[in-house]
Amino acid sequence: MTKTLASVQTHPVFSDEDYLEFERFAQEKHEFLDGSVYAMAGESPDHSTICFNLYGIIYNQLRRKNCRGYSPNMKVATNEGGLFSYPDLIIVCGKPVFLDEKGDVLTNPAVIFEVLSPSTENYDRGEKFLRYTNYIETLEDYVLVSQTKPLIEHYSKQDNSGWEKSEIAGLNAVLNLHSVKCEIPLSGLYDLIEFSA
Repeated sequence: MTKTLASVQTHPVFSDEDYLEFERFAQEKHEFLDGSVYAMAGESPDHSTICFNLYGIIYNQLRRKNCRGYSPNMKVATNEGGLFSYPDLIIVCGKPVFLDEKGDVLTNPAVIFEVLSPSTENYDRGEKFLRYTNYIETLEDYVLVSQTKPLIEHYSKQDNSGWEKSEIAGLNAVLNLHSVKCEIPLSGLYDLIEFSA
């Protein structure tokens, strides 16, 4: 989804419980950060195409593994990190752990993908990165996908619990996700995308 932080809902500060009660009956999606609720805008055609391509690439590679993917309709919680979000794709390995019996908020993602949008890319690289990497112990990879050029920013967890950033660029490049043993060729990821000169 193309998310916009400019569309803040003018509500009083919500608790986690308030947000979930509100969100589960809302007609549109909202993310939650430190008590504030943010409406999510629609997605661009390129964003939608990249997500569809990504799902197709990942699906076949996860089929025989103890991992599964979740669509952007599934929320992720950082628990005490104060964030509920809707990543573009989530991979969970082993048994999924949900926040409660409703089964609509995951707490143990191994990989999170976000397709960047102009209105939210600083947020995805900044605040979201900090919340995900500091509060989700199971997270091994955080992957940011550009819409405007064939480029992936890959953050991978290191043995010392630090995070290493690498950039995978060009349509001949391939992202290797060692944690889930998946390969993402950028030629497939950006199939049907026309980049401006």
